[in-house]
Amino acid sequence: MSSSVSTSSFSRHDFIQLALSNDVLKFGEYVLKSGRISPYFFNAGLLATGEMLSLLANGYADVLAEQVKASGNNQLVIFGAAYKGIPFVAATAQALWNNHGINAQWGYNRKEVKDHGEGGNLVGADVSGKAVWVLDDVITAGTAMREVVDILAADDATVAGIIVALDRKEKGQDEQSAIQELSSTLAVPVFALVDMDDIIDYVESQGDNTQLAKMRHYREQYGV
Repeated sequence: MSSSVSTSSFSRHDFIQLALSNDVLKFGEYVLKSGRISPYFFNAGLLATGEMLSLLANGYADVLAEQVKASGNNQLVIFGAAYKGIPFVAATAQALWNNHGINAQWGYNRKEVKDHGEGGNLVGADVSGKAVWVLDDVITAGTAMREVVDILAADDATVAGIIVALDRKEKGQDEQSAIQELSSTLAVPVFALVDMDDIIDYVESQGDNTQLAKMRHYREQYGV
C-alpha cells in the first residue's frame, strides 16, 4: 500500500496516519479485556509492512539515541519479548546504526527453553550483568512486561528503560496507568512514541467532530 508519509524520520502525525491506513489503528467500538468499551483499537500485529516497521524503528531509535547522548554511554543493549518484540528490536538496531551510528546489541527470548545446541531461552546479545532497554508495542496491564523483567533478572540483567509504541494513558487498577505503575515499581524511565492525546489531536486536525467527542469522553472517564 502506498502512502504519502515519509519513513526517513519519525513523526507522531505520520505514524498515526500510516497506522490508520494499514488498519493498525481503528476507530469504532471495541470491548477491551478490562470490559471498557474503547472508541479505538491498536493492533500491533498488523505492523506488517516494511514501511510501517521502518517508521516505528526510527521512532524507537530516536528515543534511544537521545538517551545515549544524555548518558554518554553508547554500550546499548535492546531487548524484545517473543514474539512481537523480535522484529521491533532487529529493525531498531539497524535504524540506530544507519541513522545514528550507534552499534547496539540486540536480543530476544524464546517462548520455550531450548534443550539442545546452545540451550537456554535467550537469543542474541549476552545480557548478563547489563542494563537493557526493552521495546514493546502497548502496555495494557503490565503483566507481560513484568514477565520480561523476570526473564532478564534470571540472567542477571536489569531494565534500563522501556519504550512502547503507544501509551493509552488509561487508569489501571487505581489512579495510575500501567505505564506509570511500571515506571514507579522498576524505578526506570518509560517512553511512548505516541499516546492517546496525540491521537485526539490527530482526530481534531481531521475535523471529525463525532469521533473527537467519543475520544474526549473516553479520556475523561478513564484517562490519567
